[in-house]
Amino acid sequence: MEFSKNRSAGYLANLMARLFAEGLYERIRPLGISPGQFPALLELWERGSCTQADLVRATDVEQATMAATLKRMERDGLIHRKPHPDDSRARVIFLSEKGKAIREAAYEAAKAQNKAALAGLSDEEVEQFIDLMLKVIATMRSEKEP
Repeated sequence: MEFSKNRSAGYLANLMARLFAEGLYERIRPLGISPGQFPALLELWERGSCTQADLVRATDVEQATMAATLKRMERDGLIHRKPHPDDSRARVIFLSEKGKAIREAAYEAAKAQNKAALAGLSDEEVEQFIDLMLKVIATMRSEKEP
């Protein structure tokens, strides 16, 4: 069988992710955040605080990428870090007031992007699409585990 990018799940998933990110960026840019910061923010909005290692595990983002992202987020006043109470090598990451204040607007932006991107699908198709994506993600994560 000949390779066709238009029938390649990996190529299409990557293209779709980039298009989602571009649309999300347009919607969250006024909030002073970027799509690269969004996974860390989502985790922090859910958890309240965590370590960098926790964020790396939860988001499947490379350690070096997460370190650079957190450095920018700290510079931009979205987070602050404090020494970990039990591990002198680790620091606990907390949302700043600014980081907390943009949560609802960021959620609305993400919902708007999802709605726009999935507008061509029925409610049933959206549910099926999300379920299939979750299945593929679970399969790929299980292949990464030792």
